[in-house]
Amino acid sequence: METTMQLQSIGKVVQENGRFVIQIDEAFRKALTNLNGFSHLQVLWWGNHSDSPKLRQQTIVERPYKKGPEILGLFATRSPIRPNPVLVTTIQAINIDCEKGQISTWYIDAEPGTPILDIKPYHPSERIQNCQVPEWCSHWPQWYEDAATFDWAGEFNF
Repeated sequence: METTMQLQSIGKVVQENGRFVIQIDEAFRKALTNLNGFSHLQVLWWGNHSDSPKLRQQTIVERPYKKGPEILGLFATRSPIRPNPVLVTTIQAINIDCEKGQISTWYIDAEPGTPILDIKPYHPSERIQNCQVPEWCSHWPQWYEDAATFDWAGEFNF
């Protein structure tokens, strides 16, 4: 039996003055109460730029990474193409203005206008001590801060 789900956007991504801002809808601004103090947040967003009936049916990707295997199942990728394009990004919160409903960050890998679905505080207890990854992606950065200077463009075959 198929379950019907209903998602509601709580805001959207905006770009202002060289920064990205997550603009929270007025109805959800109280949810920002006491979020200040968390340096990083996990943002769940809808991949509206990669949402189509055809893309939602895709399950296999042919060599998306230069050092990866010939074929990867979609769930072995970080691709925005998904059966349900719910995407997650960890951001650095530069400023949180509860009154205006704005979270400023230097970067988020979502386009301006992208619908935001949820926000969760990132906590160091979520780190995994002995996390393992396949050989083909073991050279990727191990830390959020190192990912900013990593040559991600050199990893992809498109």
